[in-house]
Amino acid sequence: MLGGLRSSAERHFLGRHRSGSVFSLRVSHSPPKRRASDRSFDLSVIIPVYNEEPNVRPLHARLHAVLGDIGRSYEIIFVDDGSKDGTFAALEELCAAHSTTRAVRLRMNRVQTAGLAAGFDHCQGEVIISMDGDLQHVPEEIPMFLAKMDEGFDVVTGWRHERRDNYWTRRLPSKIANWIMRKMSGVEIHDFGTTFRAYRQRVLSDVHLYGELHRFVPALLSGVGATIAEVRIANPDRGAGASNYGISRTFRVVLDILMVKYLISYSQRPLHLFGGLGMLFVFVGVVLGFYVLVMKILGNPQPLLNVTVLTWMVGLNMLTIGVLSEMILRSYYEGQDKKIYAVDSVIGGDVGPSSERGSNLIDRAVAGASN
Repeated sequence: MLGGLRSSAERHFLGRHRSGSVFSLRVSHSPPKRRASDRSFDLSVIIPVYNEEPNVRPLHARLHAVLGDIGRSYEIIFVDDGSKDGTFAALEELCAAHSTTRAVRLRMNRVQTAGLAAGFDHCQGEVIISMDGDLQHVPEEIPMFLAKMDEGFDVVTGWRHERRDNYWTRRLPSKIANWIMRKMSGVEIHDFGTTFRAYRQRVLSDVHLYGELHRFVPALLSGVGATIAEVRIANPDRGAGASNYGISRTFRVVLDILMVKYLISYSQRPLHLFGGLGMLFVFVGVVLGFYVLVMKILGNPQPLLNVTVLTWMVGLNMLTIGVLSEMILRSYYEGQDKKIYAVDSVIGGDVGPSSERGSNLIDRAVAGASN
């Protein structure tokens, strides 16, 4: 299933997704060490927030009560994604009053993916819970996620099986997008859109988030062998404030689905995709060109057909440029270790990101290859 090579500078190994595509992972042979001041926790809870001043205090109170009863060491990390209200002031109060609470403030509002990426980089828990800050994710359901994790799964994701959102603008587009994602990724979960999930820290070590790929982390992790389970969760109304999501997000999701399919199936063999499409369009172009030529000889030219062919070719070029741009962006962030967020300040607990991710999954793969 997995094979690997070890060198003095890095470890590199290949694997095969169940769809048949080959993927490659490269990890540092000698990862940077965690600072002496860093502590590890059993559990980290990450909450990206944006203009959630009315919700952060009640959410924190409920989290503090639930996590205190679990009997595991924990930390709560809020990531303020450039809020314009009093959200960060409320977080400062919470961090001053509770040693288990930390807050990361980003310089400007980006996307939810940036907030999650910042939380993943700064957390120190062996199990990581991600959730929204609008009270639509129920803190009291966290023990259910942990119980499922204790069965041996690497990822546990929520399923909002009884959503209360508007059917036409939220639920119907979500059903369509989830169906497409299941078919294209091969991951049989019902709800790719929720961020209420639990991860083992070690499986996140080689996930590089950018754009809006946070929705598809289970699909990306499935490609490196992570085991995934699903639990049903409630979907109450927002605690206060207005939703930061709109209908335009649906169209961006469709493009992200295409990108995830490419990353899973063709990232290591782009010529199979683009070469096959190129040959197909060349063949179609030759056939249509022959047809237009015959019609012209017979005195019945077809100008609209020429316009149609031109439109298809322009569309193909635009899609190709889009995918190539994504590849360049991915190489830029991963090759230079660039971040998709800029931190303004960190308060509470240990100030700084955890510099080492657990690599047990990678170690097992390399050890299995050496055996």
